[in-house]
Amino acid sequence: MRDFHDSLPLQRSQPTMQLPYQVTTFENGVRLATVEMPHMRSVSAGWWVGVGGRHERERESGISHFVEHLLFKGTKRRNPRQITADVEGVGGYLNAFTTEDHTCYYAKAAARHFGRLCDVLGDMLLDSTFPAAEIEREREVIREEIHMYRDQPAQHVHELLTATLWPKHPLGRPLTGSAESVSSITRNDILAFRERTYNGANTVLTVAGPIKHAEAVERFGPWARRVPRGRRPRFERSPALPSRPAVSLHTHDTEQTHLAMGFHTWGRSDERRYALKLLSVILGENMSSRLFQKLRERHGYCYSISCGMVTLEDTGALQISAGLDPAKLEPAIRCIVKEIAALAERGPTRKELQMAQDYTIGQTLMGLESTTNQIMWMGESLLSYKNVLRPDDVEHKIHAVQPRDIRNVAAECRKRARIGVAVVGKVTDAAPITGWL
Repeated sequence: MRDFHDSLPLQRSQPTMQLPYQVTTFENGVRLATVEMPHMRSVSAGWWVGVGGRHERERESGISHFVEHLLFKGTKRRNPRQITADVEGVGGYLNAFTTEDHTCYYAKAAARHFGRLCDVLGDMLLDSTFPAAEIEREREVIREEIHMYRDQPAQHVHELLTATLWPKHPLGRPLTGSAESVSSITRNDILAFRERTYNGANTVLTVAGPIKHAEAVERFGPWARRVPRGRRPRFERSPALPSRPAVSLHTHDTEQTHLAMGFHTWGRSDERRYALKLLSVILGENMSSRLFQKLRERHGYCYSISCGMVTLEDTGALQISAGLDPAKLEPAIRCIVKEIAALAERGPTRKELQMAQDYTIGQTLMGLESTTNQIMWMGESLLSYKNVLRPDDVEHKIHAVQPRDIRNVAAECRKRARIGVAVVGKVTDAAPITGWL
């Protein structure tokens, strides 16, 4: 699903272009971004660390997620219950999540409790004590989480797909790790990992709500200045594309067969990502999409079908997933491949493209009415692009996409070497699936 004015001075503070985003960078490298939303009555705050599953060694797989859990397990001033009660007790919430390349701890409450949110997040991130008993207890919790995901075919098929797209690579491992790796991680491993990766070069703080930037600096500043200097952790680059499509099966006695198809794409700095986003919308991100209309509405192959993107620094993927009757697996794959081929050959119509553009922009702007979505926008922007993206710049890029751009990215996705398929259900032979691609 993160000492006040007497130590490190502020290095710079400036507004980001014409938007109300402001960014302060402290001398130790920590960045604090805010957007003032005076009409809101709540405030959201996030503490971001640019480390995730892809920064882990194989033997410590799942350690980023393990650390995320443990920061809720006690500090010098708070026990585990007090950490959550101090936020939930005023009607707020506190949560965290780990991804392939970052970890986020975030909280939301009425604006008058902003200082409390800063104090709880700072306390967790800087003064957690990692009690040995809590580590062992949480180890069991995470093992149960791993088993839970394995028992959910719709979740398991996505883990199987990432392993198919990036075999024997950190990106192909589950973010939770395995039961074996989690069992072998020691307290010293956890402390060393946090010391190596949680530092000023890797930390971003974000605030959205009726809070002025100066107040955010005042409240978060004492915590920000305590973050040690350091370097961003390195990671293993994405491997070269495979020479042929890859298919992985997990035979399981399920009522539905769960399908996930992935297509290798590009990193987050590639300008083709805007056309790829629109291709994703046209294919399957809403009920007007081609795959929803064909697979569900016309043929009745599935209840739902979804499409989305994974975008990382050096690589990415377009992913399509559905739950199907086992007998409908072959025609569903054929339909998906056919629609991508049609877009690669003819592209979308002008009307179809405009609908996808309007949908994408509308969803973005509506999302940014939320303080929580605003802190996500700022945190992901700063960690990914080193500045806060301006929504109007993104809107301009979306509007600039032409039908030929959709056609070109669809043609790239269509190449067989870019395709990975994962299936969980009553399927025992991968050979026919490979022949359908």
